[in-house]
Amino acid sequence: MTKGFSINQWWDALSSPHQVFWFMAIIFSVLFFIQFILLLIGFDSDSDTDFDHGGDSGSLEHEFSALSARSIIAFFTFFGWTGVLAMGNQLSVWISVALATGVGLTAMFIVAYLMFKFAQLEQSGTLNFYHALDQHGEVYLPIPAHQVGKGKIHLKIDGTVREMDAMTDGEMLRTGAHVKVVEIMEDNTLKVVSLPVELEAEANSFT
Repeated sequence: MTKGFSINQWWDALSSPHQVFWFMAIIFSVLFFIQFILLLIGFDSDSDTDFDHGGDSGSLEHEFSALSARSIIAFFTFFGWTGVLAMGNQLSVWISVALATGVGLTAMFIVAYLMFKFAQLEQSGTLNFYHALDQHGEVYLPIPAHQVGKGKIHLKIDGTVREMDAMTDGEMLRTGAHVKVVEIMEDNTLKVVSLPVELEAEANSFT
């Protein structure tokens, strides 16, 4: 009873903002620890699902996003503990919030970047890009002319239709155009050329 009463006294002696920081630090630290354990045992409870994810499960492309469950939990974990330490050192509420926000955002982007790189490594290990050479595909997002930008194509590699970045040396390729992969460029971008009309029927076989 004495120990419980002592904890209550300590809690009641804290200011409301300090209590909020402590509450966030404890709750999100538990969630952070649970996610870490699940990751170690190979159970991906988050699947690093981004809130702006397009939902194309067959796509190789993973867009970088800071808004995943892991990164948000990291934000509030570090936000809470930084606020606890700041207010424990007698800093004002607004300075504590500013410091906590800065540290939390830093942690959020670090976690998001690490998850992004892990996803790239995982998919790079399961796909041989050179299997895309000489394959036929279809333009999904228009490809700008003369390598001034990237578009996207749908391409079947190793039995799976992938959505991949593509460039061309020629004229702009519009959505639905049939193309052939002629080179693997930097960042695994594919260089493609337009297929002659007589080969378009063969290109349709990629689906």
